[in-house]
Amino acid sequence: MVVRTFEEEMGYLEKTSEYSWRIKKGFQPNMKVEGVFYVNKNLERLLIEELRNSARPGSVGGFLPGVKQIANVAALPGIVGKSVGLPDIHSGYGFAIGNMAAFDVSDPKAVVSPGGVGFDINCGVRLLRTNLFEKDVQPVKDQLAQSMFDHIPVGVGSRGIIPMTARDLEEALEMGMDWSLREGYVWAEDKEHCEEYGRMLDADPSKVSMKAKKRGLPQLGTLGAGNHYAEIQVVDEIFNKSAASKMGIEAKGQVCIMIHSGSRGFGHQVATDALLAMEKAMKKHNIEVNDRQLACAPINQSEGQDYLKSMAAAANFAWVNRSSMTFLSRQAFAKQFNMSPDDLDMHVIYDVSHNVAKVEQHMVDGRPKTLLVHRKGSTRAFPPHHPSIPVDYQLTGQPVLIGGTMGTCSYVLTGTEVGMNETFGSTCHGAGRSLSRAKSRRNLDYQGVLDKMKEMGIAIRIASPKLVMEEAPESYKNVDDVVNTCDAVGISKKCIKLRPIAVIKG
Repeated sequence: MVVRTFEEEMGYLEKTSEYSWRIKKGFQPNMKVEGVFYVNKNLERLLIEELRNSARPGSVGGFLPGVKQIANVAALPGIVGKSVGLPDIHSGYGFAIGNMAAFDVSDPKAVVSPGGVGFDINCGVRLLRTNLFEKDVQPVKDQLAQSMFDHIPVGVGSRGIIPMTARDLEEALEMGMDWSLREGYVWAEDKEHCEEYGRMLDADPSKVSMKAKKRGLPQLGTLGAGNHYAEIQVVDEIFNKSAASKMGIEAKGQVCIMIHSGSRGFGHQVATDALLAMEKAMKKHNIEVNDRQLACAPINQSEGQDYLKSMAAAANFAWVNRSSMTFLSRQAFAKQFNMSPDDLDMHVIYDVSHNVAKVEQHMVDGRPKTLLVHRKGSTRAFPPHHPSIPVDYQLTGQPVLIGGTMGTCSYVLTGTEVGMNETFGSTCHGAGRSLSRAKSRRNLDYQGVLDKMKEMGIAIRIASPKLVMEEAPESYKNVDDVVNTCDAVGISKKCIKLRPIAVIKG
């Protein structure tokens, strides 16, 4: 391993604009392409400080700094374009969270890496609108928060209340939201407003271990813990009235529901199983990587295909999971207001994935190419007129849902042509951590965080007290900085800002 001073490391980084930095080849060994990351001044300071700390003699830590992880990904076989770091980037397993990269499917050496998807496969966000306004909800905000908390199972050991047999699970893994539709848990149009229409067709439940299925069976329709949440939000600002109107958002104060969750223990086990298989595959195919957490296999070999099929099954699990919580949220609102979900206009605006690898068509050096795009802590953001987005959004571009942290605002952005050219149609996914969970627990006070939420007029229901500190806004980067950077670069554009009035967490 090459040991360099911080000043020597900085010699490989070049600021190319107010919001972008270039990572030159040579920063890490065997880089096949350059890296790029997008930050404003505040985010730049955090990322460079992380790099400075890692260069200090005797520094230790479980993860490499995000900038080095971007460069290590740039050394993977078959990568094209650049290894991209988005404004919410922070250290993760293998790939940094907020790192995306694309690999040429036609290249026999090109790889798929579970570290480029993450353990919570298809962790994502779903946004529902209502025809209610803040004035309708404020008088019953606490009762509504409690009703949501009662309806949606939350927390680490939570068990789903959606009836599931082993056969149901097999069918859900293969069918995704088509299973939810058949069983009556979603509306037909929900599927239309979901990435991939809520079903990855390559899913093959036979490629999933029995251990993963056992972990997943009791967890469908559960929120989980960590940074997952269900929030009641109100429209705080509209930046693009025309695009917002297409989404059914007409005015400030309109009430929405945001659900952020993924594939739970099922996806975690799929990733764990795959990483063990990938380590063997690397020896078999003579693949060397800069970081063993980037364990990978050729896309077109059996190990790569088996992972993609099991990953697709986990993605389908996550869509069924969010669909089940959509059903439970509609039930909670209907009960509170004594109206049907249809009368409350509880339509899905969109559902996006954050942790997934997908085969897509993109232009590379002026030519169309079939690529496997890894998005880890990164959101797809396709532009207007793209064939993969719903008819409703053909003129506006794909809605991009950016979840805030507990107590801070969330955003809806829209995809752009600039993003297609610069980041393979990708943008940020949230605020991105700035403090580790352990450091958050040491630095923050449980009651202090709760008092602050109360002062802000936010009702909160939470299953685990320690999560209050781990998920406090102080543990994260400023989501406004992240979103404004994406907007300034042009890889996605601001459409709607949402403010939380009730938070439900594990």
